[in-house]
Amino acid sequence: MRSKATLGLHFLPKLNQEKNGLAPLYVRITVNKKRVYLSLKRKVEATKWDTSQSKVKGHSADARQLNDYINQVNRRLLEVHKQLEDEQRVITAQAIKARYLGVDDTFKKLSDILTYHEDKMRTILKPGTLKNYKTTSKYLKKFLKTKMKTDDVFLKHINYSFITEFEHFLRTFKSKTHRPTPSNNGVMKHLERLKKLMNLAQKLEWVAKEPFAKFSLKFTKVEREFLDEVEVQELIKFTSHRTALTQTRDVFIFACYTGLSWIDVKNLSQDHIVRGIDGSNWIYTAREKTDTPVKIPLLPIPEKLLSRYAEKMMDSELLLPVYSNQKTNKYLKEIAIELGIRKKLTFHVARHTFATTVTLSNGVPIETVSKLLGHTKLSTTQIYARVIESKVSNDMNKLRDELRDKIDINNKKQVM
Repeated sequence: MRSKATLGLHFLPKLNQEKNGLAPLYVRITVNKKRVYLSLKRKVEATKWDTSQSKVKGHSADARQLNDYINQVNRRLLEVHKQLEDEQRVITAQAIKARYLGVDDTFKKLSDILTYHEDKMRTILKPGTLKNYKTTSKYLKKFLKTKMKTDDVFLKHINYSFITEFEHFLRTFKSKTHRPTPSNNGVMKHLERLKKLMNLAQKLEWVAKEPFAKFSLKFTKVEREFLDEVEVQELIKFTSHRTALTQTRDVFIFACYTGLSWIDVKNLSQDHIVRGIDGSNWIYTAREKTDTPVKIPLLPIPEKLLSRYAEKMMDSELLLPVYSNQKTNKYLKEIAIELGIRKKLTFHVARHTFATTVTLSNGVPIETVSKLLGHTKLSTTQIYARVIESKVSNDMNKLRDELRDKIDINNKKQVM
């Protein structure tokens, strides 16, 4: 049976550190004749200290305030001692001090949740998502080092103030490698990931409170770029002596008529082409980002593009020559400049173009578009798929004609 540890608490000023009549106040923690000192971060007039009573002499407001604080520390240290006893821990003076300061091994740090998340989510999250978390982790470490002058922080110390200071750091961050300062939505994404990490820590019972309870993530609504019908046709007619540009153009057009993302086009193989319910060729695949299955009928243009590269890709399991995402976007930027397209042309614009110009503008119901894009919620499709002005105009002209006909038939004399 473990013998009960004896605890001794003795408050005293360190007279050897006295300066201008004031000495720093400490509590000496003794357990089984081994002792440590804990600073109370307070100073006391050496001449007013009552050694026998371990308190300040007198009844002044300052004396009462300091004595109340001493009593609070005393009670808290006794609570800590009982906690360690209840947990059947090895009780030492150092263990009591560490628990009081919140630095013992029962308190997890930010690095712990980052490591836990990276380890446990490696087989669950997609590589792109994990990469985003690593970027957030790098920003957090830079913030701790440059602004808080530390390498780590206890999770219980991550509060509203920490969040707002981290937000300000992100908004004003200037990279030595000329990396742009994160946009508002970029900042919100980093904070959103930190929030998810803290939610995980709470589920693991590493923290008691939700630090984001009073913090609102405020994303800016972004008008997503897409190509209109004229721009799509200009792109189809585009010619270049550079193979990189023509191949990139072809892959981009393929995505404009299938709605696939860059990674899904890149991974497309012959196994994904099947005979559909209507007897024509379909793409049967699953989105890399969400693993959601999608079934897309092959329209004439993407089918022609697959035929164009069939011989070139004969020795490959893949169907199209897709460059890296970085190079693809670089080549798209060059194409846009040559064609005089002022929009920021990235590969993801193809997906928006499919949703808006190719499908919705041609009368495809939004529910069908949602299925083709592999969305699980219709609200997600509504972000991508905007009806362009020409479609609105055409629909309203049809409505105008219908209303005019009804007025003429039912009430020819009615004046509008």
